[in-house]
Amino acid sequence: MNAPGIAFVRDARRVREHIGQQHRYAHILRVARTAEALARTHGADPARARTAGMFHDLARLYPGERLLRESEQRGLPIGEFERANPIVLHAPLGAELARDWFGVHDEAILSAIRKHTLAAATMSPLDEILYLADGLEPGRDYVGRADMLALAFDDLAAAMAAHLTESLNYHREHNMSPAPQTLAALEHYAPIPLREKRSA
Repeated sequence: MNAPGIAFVRDARRVREHIGQQHRYAHILRVARTAEALARTHGADPARARTAGMFHDLARLYPGERLLRESEQRGLPIGEFERANPIVLHAPLGAELARDWFGVHDEAILSAIRKHTLAAATMSPLDEILYLADGLEPGRDYVGRADMLALAFDDLAAAMAAHLTESLNYHREHNMSPAPQTLAALEHYAPIPLREKRSA
């Protein structure tokens, strides 16, 4: 086994111990593998993508009060949306944990972890890859997922537009307000006519 493979196994074991839940750990592995495959397809760094996937959900199982408390202690930005929906703080807090506990100092990886839940108006290819891998990995079961994943392997920007539009439609159907970051991403990736057509 080569050195990168050894590092992956080591990191996987440490993440599994930290997470402590098989269902979430299985999702993490699928995201890491999907992100790596997308990176290979689009000429991004597969090792960075795999690492971002491996560490993206370190704080996902924290209760809301812990997410708020630890985010405040670390001085992370907490807006009105985050206070009302503290679960989304697992992304920026997870980046902090990846750096402090697992020695991840690559800012490109940390950025992808921070943006993997809400997206953002400005995203690098690695940011896009992790966001899409998280939402479209094969373990997720909803209509259109496989088609959107296939689109992601063909065109990252088009897949971002499709996935973000589906997210907006989901929020509308459930009378939920999307995050400002997600709306900003929609403005960048999904033209208004596309969003209006899907929601008409």
